[in-house]
Amino acid sequence: MLGTDDDICSVESDLPTPVHFLPRNSQRLGVGRNNPIFLSINREVRTMKYRCVASSPEGLVQQVAVSYLRHGYWWYVTGRIPADKDPRAVDQKLVAKYEIDLSDRQRVYRKKRGLANMQYIRYGSWFLLLVTEGHHPFKQQERNRIRDCRRHPIQFEGYSISYRRSGVTLAGGQTKWHACVRIDPQTYKELKAFFLDRANSRSVEQLAADFTRIPYTRFAPIRRQLLTIHRSVNKARTGTGQKEIPISALRLRREIVRPFGACDVK
Repeated sequence: MLGTDDDICSVESDLPTPVHFLPRNSQRLGVGRNNPIFLSINREVRTMKYRCVASSPEGLVQQVAVSYLRHGYWWYVTGRIPADKDPRAVDQKLVAKYEIDLSDRQRVYRKKRGLANMQYIRYGSWFLLLVTEGHHPFKQQERNRIRDCRRHPIQFEGYSISYRRSGVTLAGGQTKWHACVRIDPQTYKELKAFFLDRANSRSVEQLAADFTRIPYTRFAPIRRQLLTIHRSVNKARTGTGQKEIPISALRLRREIVRPFGACDVK
């Protein structure tokens, strides 16, 4: 089981420098260890740092939905770091234990051998471990806790993050898989009830300000949820002869954020 703050940091790998494979005739071909190309690759491996601490809840959600799920990191385990534990020490421990700090080349090599790859991300005391298809000790160790986000969405800070089929292909065949970020069902019900309760007792300006303050990143499913609430509020207001809330109050454009900061953990 996992032994399990707001500082923005990355984890420097404690793993040994990987062995570099050179062809037997590398010296004759001029591709020895002093070759500039080899040296640049070696320097890149030594200085590689794994970024794992999100700068904000929106940054974490964006990184998971846009970068991780679309590359097959569908199985996950969530947890919280106890208050008496050092979050950075836990970051380093998990990254080293599960060999998460790997280059793209190493991940491709593992995938071809039928081995799974992992990602780790944290915001505050809450963390998320993700793993791809393939063999990995993590899956056996966490077999009673691991979940598939295609069936059980990741729940975080009012968000529901999943990977699902939706839409129709150009050929009219099977639907495509894609990441889906929405407000989780319970939070959505509470949000809708809040606005309907105030629909006829608040001014246009007050309700518009309330809509503007809704914090969730405007992914397409969230835009549809907010539009549904907006229509319900306007329907209630027009029924009593009151002015409608302008759609501009919803701020429907999604803002791109930086998922990680620039601090390093030694």
